[in-house]
Amino acid sequence: MNILLTGGSGFIGRNIREAMSSRYHILAPTHRELELLDEEAVRRFFQKHDIDVVIHAAVRPGHRNAQDPTRICYCNTRMFFNLVRNARHYGKMIFLSSGAVYDERHYRPKMKEEYFDVHVPADEHGFSKYVCARHIELLDNVCELRLFGVFGRYEDYAIRFISNAICKALLGLPITIKQNRRFDYLYVEDLMPVLDHFIKHHPRHRAYNVTPDEAIELYQLAEKVRAVSGKDLPILVGVPGMGPEYSGDNARLREEIPGLEFTPVEEAIRRLYGWYAENLAKIDKQCLLFDK
Repeated sequence: MNILLTGGSGFIGRNIREAMSSRYHILAPTHRELELLDEEAVRRFFQKHDIDVVIHAAVRPGHRNAQDPTRICYCNTRMFFNLVRNARHYGKMIFLSSGAVYDERHYRPKMKEEYFDVHVPADEHGFSKYVCARHIELLDNVCELRLFGVFGRYEDYAIRFISNAICKALLGLPITIKQNRRFDYLYVEDLMPVLDHFIKHHPRHRAYNVTPDEAIELYQLAEKVRAVSGKDLPILVGVPGMGPEYSGDNARLREEIPGLEFTPVEEAIRRLYGWYAENLAKIDKQCLLFDK
């Protein structure tokens, strides 16, 4: 089976490529090899290659460490529609979306898929995902997977909380939290059996929250990192109180994939801590001395 993976050099894409290349023939062209904003380049790619499934993981980043956080909505929607308009050239698309479709101004604990479209996101990232999700409701060959917090190897440790905390612990620095919140954090390796299912099966629904069963506080995660490190490190919280929870209900996903298992967060942190320990020389301490 031939799979086109977009965003293959990003955090999630790189993990997908490494985990699934032994089971599928994955084509993961770089930005230079395939400009997804160029409709003619995308059309020519599909004419040249026989693609069964598209996993669309590419995204224009708008996070606080992005080199160019402009034109987020335009780029994200343009990439999506350039792929969708070539649907006759592939069997199905799996679109890696975000809990941002529910609108960050109105998050509530364990949002269900039916909560979608109660609010229209105001931020560009959320709105771009919203526009794509609305269009997917009209399509038969696209499945939207709404990710919330995802962590694992290759993520940006300068800003991503769990990797940031692990790297600080390895270097003996205080673990810092801007404000305590509850998040749904999915270990990136647990995404792979979900993708594998939707590659092989036709989904019952258009969209699924891909989240673990329980949300967890950032402070609890910091304590778990500290415990794994074995160091008596301070945990510093900038703003008192609890911020809004960012979590999704996964009942629909569990109904779709009975017996789906999630790695216990302690075990996931232990594995990731070990990976960073093995790559300690590659960690830039300067990136950890101030919080973006």
